[in-house]
Amino acid sequence: MKHIRIGKIVNTHGINGDVKVLPLTDDSKRFEKLDSIFIEDNKVSVQIERVWYSKGFVMLKFKGYDNINDVLKYKDKYIVIDEKNAVELPEDSYFIFQIIGIKVYCSDGRELGEIIEVLQPGGNDVYVVQDIDKKTGDKKEYLIPAIKDVVKKIDIDNKEMIIEPIKGLIE
Repeated sequence: MKHIRIGKIVNTHGINGDVKVLPLTDDSKRFEKLDSIFIEDNKVSVQIERVWYSKGFVMLKFKGYDNINDVLKYKDKYIVIDEKNAVELPEDSYFIFQIIGIKVYCSDGRELGEIIEVLQPGGNDVYVVQDIDKKTGDKKEYLIPAIKDVVKKIDIDNKEMIIEPIKGLIE
């Protein structure tokens, strides 16, 4: 079964076994709908006892983890769920994990690079596309707005994206 990352445990919180989670989902309230999650790498399933929010972070308390020492080992680990428990997305919407690694091509066939990150600054997502010069090893990054005027086609199965760059976008 494939897992989807929905958060990263960035720190502990207090001494009673609470953790501070950076949400990797558009809807951080979705943590309230989950009974249990997996800690990636450890393949440990934990039950969620309590969820609350603080300054853009999701705070979680796991059942049976009542001391800071119980959760320290999970710092910097990802929280994942089974793909079957993922929320259903509208048409032409994708999970970030589906976008990372996609090759980006201009409509004229020129390869621009590979998506290495998705920024979420507000109105629309921005794809960070990295190109590595095969001769020199130099890296160049492009910021591609995830808007229909620019992104013409996304093929998740073939890991390809076609864009029509607006003037000044990639020069």
